[in-house]
Parts: sequence; structure tokens; C-alpha cells
Amino acid sequence: MSRIGNQPIELPKGVSVTLGDVIVVKGPKGSLEQSLVDGVSIAQDGDVLKVSRASDNRVHRANHGLIRALVANMVTGVSKGFERKLEIIGVGYKAENKGKHVVFNLGYSHPIEFTPPQGVTIAIEKNTKVTVSGIDKQVVGQAAADIRGFRSPDSYKGKGVRYAGEVIRLKAGKAAKK
Repeated sequence: MSRIGNQPIELPKGVSVTLGDVIVVKGPKGSLEQSLVDGVSIAQDGDVLKVSRASDNRVHRANHGLIRALVANMVTGVSKGFERKLEIIGVGYKAENKGKHVVFNLGYSHPIEFTPPQGVTIAIEKNTKVTVSGIDKQVVGQAAADIRGFRSPDSYKGKGVRYAGEVIRLKAGKAAKK
């Protein structure tokens, strides 16, 4: 029995849903759409969406929870939005906005120019705090992961790009091993 798939999705005020083969969720921040897979259906009862499956087939059970989570993330995205915060740690490491691009100086011989995907905005505070925000959770998370991948945190000094609040376990250097 799917515990995630059976939970109802409550629609906040200002969010409307159009059902069909493609689900369209519109809200104050924008609109998102998701196509349904076979064996899963969605019904609307007032301000509540309920996801149901056709059978207890393994594939239908897996898709039941998946579609429910995707639609719930769409509802949250168009009403509140999503954001990921990153920190840049290291001497001389910084980021700055240049038009539609973000330029990162991360200790390489060249600056890294990053163009955010459509629907994603990047805000920079004090050259070392980066906030990635948007309405699509998957796109926001992927953009943050791409930025972190430019210079992952070093395991000896901890320098690099990390998620806010991420704990890096530092290794002991050569001097500590003697």
C-alpha cells in the first residue's frame, strides 16, 4: 500500500488545476504541466486532489507515489516556489552577476560563466552567498547541483561550493599522520 500516493493534495487559494492526459497547475508564480502515466488517475474534489491507481501491479504502485509527489511539488512550486542556498568558501572565490549570466571565480585559471535555465533566478549576496530559486523543484535542484559541481568542497581544507548547512568532514593532513 502506497503511503505517499494515498495522501490527498490540498490546493491553496489562487491555485487552479486542469485535469486530463496532461495536468496543468496554475498559480500566482506561474504554471507547470506534467503528463500522466498509464494506470494512474487524478480526481478533484473541491480543493483536494486524490491520486488513484488502476491495479496493484508493481509498476502502477511505483507510479502512484511518483505522480502524487510530482503534482504536490507542482502545487507547492506555483504557490510558494523553491530555493536552494549555496555558500562559496575559499580565499578569492566569488560569484557575480553579469547581465543574464553569473560568473564564478573558483581558483581556476579562468572564470566560469553560468547561464541559468529558463524559469530559474540566481541571487548573490556579498559575493559568497548564492540563492537559486524558481517554481520547478527539479530544475532548481539541478541548477544548484551544477553550480556545486564547478568546485566541490575540498576534503582537506573545505574550500569550494557547498550547500548552506552542509557539513564537510575534513581529513587530517600529512602533519597529523606522523
